[in-house]
Amino acid sequence: MPADYLSVLVRLKQRIAAAQSRAALAVSRELIALYWHVGATIARRQTTAGWGNAIVERLAHDLRRAFPDLEGFSPRNIWRMRAFFLAWSAPPSKLPQAVAETRGRQAAKKLPQAVSEIPWGHNIVLLEKLERAEDRLWYAEQTRAQGWSRSVLQAQIAKKAHRRQGKAVTNFGRALPPSQSELARQALKDPYTFDFLTIGREAHERVTERDLLAHVREFLLELGAGFAFIGNQVKLIVGETESFIDLLFYHVRLRCYVVVELKATAFKPEHVGKINFYLSAVDDLLKHEDDQPSIGLLLCRSRNRVQVEYALRDIRKPIGVAQWETQIVESLPDGLKGSLPTVEEIEAELGREEHER
Repeated sequence: MPADYLSVLVRLKQRIAAAQSRAALAVSRELIALYWHVGATIARRQTTAGWGNAIVERLAHDLRRAFPDLEGFSPRNIWRMRAFFLAWSAPPSKLPQAVAETRGRQAAKKLPQAVSEIPWGHNIVLLEKLERAEDRLWYAEQTRAQGWSRSVLQAQIAKKAHRRQGKAVTNFGRALPPSQSELARQALKDPYTFDFLTIGREAHERVTERDLLAHVREFLLELGAGFAFIGNQVKLIVGETESFIDLLFYHVRLRCYVVVELKATAFKPEHVGKINFYLSAVDDLLKHEDDQPSIGLLLCRSRNRVQVEYALRDIRKPIGVAQWETQIVESLPDGLKGSLPTVEEIEAELGREEHER
C-alpha cells in the first residue's frame, strides 16, 4: 500500500460520514416541512371550506393509497400535523382554532430552526408532553445540541430539566469574566437527579461515588452537554501531602477543569474551603495556560440557599453548590434483610481499602 493510504482512507471516511449526516438532516428537514404544510392545509381548509373530521379521515385514506410505501399518513398522525402547525404558529394563549391561508404562509417562516432539525417522533413528544411554546423550544434546542434519543427526551421532560438548568447557587458573577460567567452558570443545575441509583438515606459518599461511576453514561447525561470524565479519586500532591478529588471533569465548551465534590450530608460552610483548596491545586498542577479558570461543583444532599450565599460571598474561586437527589430505599423485603451489608460494614471495608492503598 502507498505510504499515505491510511491517511487518505481516514479523510475519505470522515467526508462520507459528514455527507451521510448532512443527508439525514436534509431528509428530516424536508419531512418536517412536509408535515407542516399538511397541517397548515388542513387548518386553513377548516376555516375557508368548513372541513370536518370525516374529510380529514378520507384525506388520510387517499394519501395512504396514493403512497403505500410511505408511513406517517394515518388519521392520527395527520391530526398531529395540524396540531404541530397550530402549536408553532402563535403563542399558546392566542392559538386560533384554525388559521387563515395568509397567516399560515407567514407563520411557516417562523418555525424555529431547532424544531425543523429534530425527528418527527421527538416533535410529537414535545407536542404531547408540553403546553408552553418556550418549554418545547428549550427541549428542541437541547435535543439538537446533545443528540438526545426520544427516550432520553421523555426522561428529561419527566425530570423537568428545563426548570433546573442554571439554578445552582454560584459566585460566578464575581469570580469569572462576563463572557464566561453566564455560560458557566447555565452549565450547572439544581437539583441534580440521579434517579438511576437506588441507595439508602445514610449511604456513604464513596458508595454513592462508585454507584455513579457504574452508571457513568446516565451520570454524564444528567450533568449535561460538554462534560468529559477525567477520573475519580484524582490524586493531588500539595506540600508533600496527598489529597484526592472525588470526581474530575473537563468541560469542552467552557474549556476548563470542573472539580466535583460529592457530599452525602447537608451543606456545611467548611465544604467550600475544601473545594476552594482543590481548585487552587488544579489550577497550579493541571491547568494548561490556554485553559479557563477551573470551576468547582459541590453536590450536597440538601442546602440552605442563604447559608451557601454567605459561604461563597468572599471566595475568589468560581464555585457552584447544588443538591442531589435519587430514589430512596425506605425498606427491604424480610427475605433480604440481613443479606446486605450495613452502612457500618461498608464504611469499614472502605477504610481497609484506603489503608491498603
